[in-house]
Amino acid sequence: MGLFTTPIKTLDDLFVHTLQDIYYAEQQITKTLPTMIEKAQNLELREAFTLHLQETKQHVARLEDVFAALKQEKKGVTCEAIDGIIKEAKQVLSDIADPHVRDVALATSAQAVEHYEIARYGSLIALAHQLGHQNVVKLLQATLDEEKAADRKLTQVAETQVNKKAA
Repeated sequence: MGLFTTPIKTLDDLFVHTLQDIYYAEQQITKTLPTMIEKAQNLELREAFTLHLQETKQHVARLEDVFAALKQEKKGVTCEAIDGIIKEAKQVLSDIADPHVRDVALATSAQAVEHYEIARYGSLIALAHQLGHQNVVKLLQATLDEEKAADRKLTQVAETQVNKKAA
């Protein structure tokens, strides 16, 4: 069985496993964002995190809708990747005293999360098309679009504000 809790024998098994992975990841992100909001000094960065927390709660709800549409149990499986990204962010942030440098670290850590999510949702959409799960593509695409927008916002805040203040 390897690393997975359920044997993956088919493409559909992989699709469901990936849904469970991102479901877990979104839940962990929902738990982590309040701390990021609290630690951010830059107002625009804090607002971006606050907006994305609300979006992330919606992402969890959409994934629950996907599970329901596929007649699958809504459950997560441990996502080592997101756990690792969050752990690394916490370690780096614990070493930074300068609030401007901390804002840069927060933004870069958040972008690592966004890039992981973008990759996962893109893969899920491709698999949904391949497997004929057209009924869930729109839900997954809506989330992918929001993840890409969050990434663009973080880039904009970093390039126009937080990086300059930290330098």
